[in-house]
Amino acid sequence: MMVLVVGAGRVGSAVAKSSLAAGHTVSVLDEDPLSHERLDAGQPTSWEDAGGRFTVGTAIEIDALLAAGVEEADIFIAATRGDNTNILVAQVAQKRFGVPRVIVRVLDPARSDWYAEQGLHTICAVKLGVAMFEQAVLEAATTEV
Repeated sequence: MMVLVVGAGRVGSAVAKSSLAAGHTVSVLDEDPLSHERLDAGQPTSWEDAGGRFTVGTAIEIDALLAAGVEEADIFIAATRGDNTNILVAQVAQKRFGVPRVIVRVLDPARSDWYAEQGLHTICAVKLGVAMFEQAVLEAATTEV
């Protein structure tokens, strides 16, 4: 599988590294050339020597997506810091380039639900965090004497 990760922050770089370790072909697109350091960190070789690909560019630019390999992608992961960017590039990957599996990080729970209803696979850390806190409160309340 060819995995294209947009955004090489903590989330994107971790997913890219685990995908490469699982044997996938992985390409990462980020506008900050220094974000490449996250891909090399803790690795015995460089990202490229391990088989990874890194492209410097802005995700909302079609040329950058093409250079990163969007036309070859089987899985597209939008993991930048911005909901608007993630949603926009996820829709471009899905609708314009026909990427079979598009996964998008969305921080706003309401937007996450709406875009999930539109067919995007959304992951919302805020919703997951709220659910974990609610579960912890429930567990604490049921263990009190």
